[in-house]
Amino acid sequence: MPADRASLGAFLRSRRDRLTPAQAGIDPFPGPRRVPGLRKEELAVLAGLSPDHYSRLEQGRQQTVTDEVVQALSRALQLDDVERAHLRDLAAPSSRRRWAGPEVAQRPDPGMLRLMGVLDHVPVLLLGRRTQVLARNGLLSAVLGTALEPGSSFARWLFLDPGARTRIVNWPDFAAAAVGALRYEVGRHPDDRRLDALVGQLRREDPDVARWWADQRVTFRTSVDKRIDHPAAGPLSFGIESVVGPHDPEQRLVVYTVEPDSPTARVLPLLASWTTAPRGPARA
Repeated sequence: MPADRASLGAFLRSRRDRLTPAQAGIDPFPGPRRVPGLRKEELAVLAGLSPDHYSRLEQGRQQTVTDEVVQALSRALQLDDVERAHLRDLAAPSSRRRWAGPEVAQRPDPGMLRLMGVLDHVPVLLLGRRTQVLARNGLLSAVLGTALEPGSSFARWLFLDPGARTRIVNWPDFAAAAVGALRYEVGRHPDDRRLDALVGQLRREDPDVARWWADQRVTFRTSVDKRIDHPAAGPLSFGIESVVGPHDPEQRLVVYTVEPDSPTARVLPLLASWTTAPRGPARA
């Protein structure tokens, strides 16, 4: 079975398992039930497909998946916008999903760097493909307690550095969302071998990643509030907002926002004065 069709089948099964007949608005089909979720036949009826057609989809034996089928399954499974986009990516033919040519090394978008300079009073991070750090300011390093040098992997720090779990109070919430974002990226670039190697390493070395990967959760941005336990500045609280670049959708500016006049906002200038890192973004 092609890897892309196996991923499609696994995602469909996971979404079907989480939706009960009552939630789907139908009466359960007669007969004993082994799982609380929808049966294949029930989902096929909801989507307007034949049971055989749906079985081929879930088993990875259906090579062509039309947009109409994707839309019907999205409605039947009650997918949100991000899950719909992910399903569309998984259903796309392999010929439409391959990289166009040799990959060119990513460079920070100049407009994003200028925006980082304006936002230098808060922690800011510019990420590229595979969570590669393209740029970050000194305040981000001071808050997270790690250099995160441009060219390094944010995901490897988040999952493989024990300091990340110590520094981020709500690490499980933030990390689970990061795994969902990686899955979304894999769906968009299934032939990216370096991305596949990164995910494989994280799944092997971190049981939490393996568990979250298995549940098929998908997210687009890790816009989860982050609480930091700083050894000198004390507890810090941030709202994480992501901005996608207008010229390169693979670049994402991650801004640590704060409430005006909050304890975190008042301590950030002091924390910035402690760091020896130069003002302005460090870039690749």
